[in-house]
Amino acid sequence: MAKPLVLTFGGAAIPFALSRVERSDLYGVVEIETLDERGRKCTLATLADDGKSVILSGGSAFVTLSPEGNWIEKKTLVPTDNQGKRITPVPSSYAAPVPLNKTVSIEEYLSHDIRAVYQISSEADLGPLLAELKKGVIFEFPYSFRGGLEPDAGFLLLAADGTPFIAIGCPTRLEFVGFDQSAAIAVDDESAGEEDDAVDFSMM
Repeated sequence: MAKPLVLTFGGAAIPFALSRVERSDLYGVVEIETLDERGRKCTLATLADDGKSVILSGGSAFVTLSPEGNWIEKKTLVPTDNQGKRITPVPSSYAAPVPLNKTVSIEEYLSHDIRAVYQISSEADLGPLLAELKKGVIFEFPYSFRGGLEPDAGFLLLAADGTPFIAIGCPTRLEFVGFDQSAAIAVDDESAGEEDDAVDFSMM
């Protein structure tokens, strides 16, 4: 059985079991099966840059190289920010109880990109917590599954049918793009005089 996520509210620690809601659960799923001329099922492969080598699934991997091209073990790397200061990794949210002491507005919740939604259940008494959620309260807490450099934003809220959910996401970063401001065209006094002195052949 998976380790529960323990949230604390009103002085009580509440263990929750999480069940991820997949897109296929909401919309169903369609699979396309490709067959060759003999009716055999095709598998995905990648054509290498040399144009002749075929790499099957599992035949490639990501590695980390130093500026000199040497292989680097991931465990030897030290995370830093853009100023070179070391970043202290955050622990997993399942390592210790996570307090629910911050609430956000619906606007703040909608300003996040949600990448995962979990339906939650618990054998503990959820009466006081559900009473708050039924008022429309949305709780926010830091969430990290395995631990890492930065936690995601976790939101505890209630669906319209009264089912509690946890949504995981990160703040939406918008970059606005627009036209450059038009520059004023400088008119040369000498060239303007030349245009005034030019002969208009339509007058002849």
